[in-house]
Amino acid sequence: MMIGLIIIGDEILSGRRQDKHLSKAIELLGERGMALSWARYVGDDPERITADLRHALSSGDVVFSFGGIGATPDDHTRACAGQAAGRSLVLHPEAKELILQRSREMAEEAGQAFDPVSPDTMRRLQMGFFPEGATIIPNPYNRIPGFTLAGRVHFLPGFPVMAWPMMGWALDHLHQDLHGKVQVREKSIVVYGGIESTLTPLMVSIEDRFAPVKVFSLPSVDHPEHGRHIELGVKGRAQEVEQAFEALLQGLSQFGAQTGPISVRQ
Repeated sequence: MMIGLIIIGDEILSGRRQDKHLSKAIELLGERGMALSWARYVGDDPERITADLRHALSSGDVVFSFGGIGATPDDHTRACAGQAAGRSLVLHPEAKELILQRSREMAEEAGQAFDPVSPDTMRRLQMGFFPEGATIIPNPYNRIPGFTLAGRVHFLPGFPVMAWPMMGWALDHLHQDLHGKVQVREKSIVVYGGIESTLTPLMVSIEDRFAPVKVFSLPSVDHPEHGRHIELGVKGRAQEVEQAFEALLQGLSQFGAQTGPISVRQ
């Protein structure tokens, strides 16, 4: 089973805000012995959001969608999720109670009487309309929940302070069976003055011999420490990576390659 991200918002694509979800999601997954398989960015375009969510629902992957579940005009994710799933949006009863509780707390903090049918309260309740059959993801920051469809496609707010603990909760409560099962190790070595075209046959040979291990090549022309070089490595499950890396070192030795530091990442 693969794990993917959908990160939504015009502000990301325009550069007004820098995405922080990708790196944090990789960290949260890594802490649980899991790895990210794919990620997509999409602006506030309902048709494109719906298409990406339809793919997520049909893919069989575990997917986390960040952003667009509020109640302002540019928040399309809840409606798009309903269209992608072919379900109507309904006020989730548990979400309703949580939102009313939060609204009551906000009124008390402001020294005001709580009105459950005020325009502000009714607008907040819009954030509890989810596709029929959805289950909620608790929000420890302000109680206004996210939701899950099909048990594996999770919808989170765009605010990191809310989204990251909600993703952690979903991983620990809904996908504990995946912990440690998709862990990936990377092992690489610096090859000074390496040329990718020259090393390509070795890379192809390693992948053929040690599949499903993958070979990666990260060239640099102006590194402050290593100068012009290639970081050449393999990634996959730990035991397979060790075998493939030894074969990679042997191949580099046969090329007479000048090598530098070895790095391990998992």
